[in-house]
Amino acid sequence: MNIFIREVKANFRSLLIWGGIVILFVFIGITKFSAYDGNPEMLAILDSMPPALLEAFQMNAFNLTTITGFYGVMFTYFALMVTISAAMWGSDIISKEERDKTVEFTLSLPVTREKLVTAKILAALVNCIGLLLIMWGISLVAVAQYEPDSAFFEFLTLLMVALFFMQIVFLAVGILLGCALKDYKRAGSIAVSLILVTYFFSVISGLNENLDFLKYFTPFKYFNPATLLHESSIDLNYVWLSLGITALCIIGGYITYAKRDLYI
Repeated sequence: MNIFIREVKANFRSLLIWGGIVILFVFIGITKFSAYDGNPEMLAILDSMPPALLEAFQMNAFNLTTITGFYGVMFTYFALMVTISAAMWGSDIISKEERDKTVEFTLSLPVTREKLVTAKILAALVNCIGLLLIMWGISLVAVAQYEPDSAFFEFLTLLMVALFFMQIVFLAVGILLGCALKDYKRAGSIAVSLILVTYFFSVISGLNENLDFLKYFTPFKYFNPATLLHESSIDLNYVWLSLGITALCIIGGYITYAKRDLYI
């Protein structure tokens, strides 16, 4: 418990920084939406864009003149923020003991490596949930001026649930990298690189039907905002796939961290 509390306190500043980024992004987004609000003429801008590009970014699936549709388009950017932060927290919370030269002291405590990793995972998960709650709360505050209907609140809830599953997938990936890599300095950069690669997969899979199989390799395609909006449901197959990936990465993290030599 002491390790868990210590890690939560140590990462609180990082949570505040990411929370500030989210708050700034939401208000910038809402400011841009004011130009689209109730102004169908703004949609003419989309007519000049290539249809394939609109399809890849799903901009043709939403009505940008409504706050619900605008949030559907913003989902991708929200996803990038929460997944990058989750992956960085996951990798850093494990590897920082070696980076800060505190691993010798930490391992001298009367706890096993498994308990150490568990406490760190829970602390990183608290950060992920905290950031998601900040995003949820500031969204409710920012859109209040537009008096959204019940459909928006239902859609926003589904978006947050989808983002949570994406968070835990990349949190687990970051933890696995932090536990497994002997070169602890590379864990964070590799985690972020994997996010960018999987995001690239999600884009090109939408550009070409022959590349549709790539959607199984990118969590950015597991939760389609258009489906969340129009069907008001989350595909349980992708929920189980996300949980499976998370479980495998966490188990792999425990196994590798228990066996490898740590840099002192």
